[in-house]
Amino acid sequence: MIRSYKYVRGEKVHLKTNIMDSKYYQASTTGIFHYYLPPLDGSRPYKNINDRNDKNYIRDTHKVIVKNIRGKENAFTLDASGFQYYKHESECKSFSNDEEIKQNYYPESVELVKQLMGASKVVLFDHTVRRHRPEDPEESPDKRQTPGSAVARVYKHIPEEADQLLEHRFQIINLWRPITHESFDFPLGFCDTRTVKEGDLMPMTLKFPGGPGETYGVKYNQAHEWVYLRGMAPDEIALFKW
Repeated sequence: MIRSYKYVRGEKVHLKTNIMDSKYYQASTTGIFHYYLPPLDGSRPYKNINDRNDKNYIRDTHKVIVKNIRGKENAFTLDASGFQYYKHESECKSFSNDEEIKQNYYPESVELVKQLMGASKVVLFDHTVRRHRPEDPEESPDKRQTPGSAVARVYKHIPEEADQLLEHRFQIINLWRPITHESFDFPLGFCDTRTVKEGDLMPMTLKFPGGPGETYGVKYNQAHEWVYLRGMAPDEIALFKW
């Protein structure tokens, strides 16, 4: 902010000029992304979510430009790009206890998603609190749900209503927000789905207790356009198709 003065009829008047803080408007950054390639022996790729060494896919590492879209968020929508940013101030200020999150944040999130998506029914089935630890940042592009695993989710979490609900349209949506401070270190990045081809997605088995399940690994394509919102704040949320 710059404060200056001018004189109107001999009286000094304050002039206040707002200037965009450059720390939020850095044009782009780069990331080292670990893409996926299928095993050379032609077997079905898999990974174990509880054992990073239990996998058979090939890691394909690339340096990628990630563009900051601060100020241009409205150009990206959930239906067109697979993600969308919104403003929302949460009533919940503590995220240290899972029971408190389920009791307080879950009901708020259900109503928020209904409001933003026009959904008639919202079921929350999981949450993750990511903390600043070296092992937490995820640098492997992935799309969590295949068509088959999405349907399996419905049967797992709403078995008594699944057949009826699956006669209609449904989506699995992730709601993400910073919870204590602005996100500059390891922010959430998205690949604009308009730049992803069907052949870029590699179905793979996901091993976990109670599984197995299925997920997508993402193969490298230089046409992919990666973006992020620099300095995302706790009153900013992202909805994205999971």
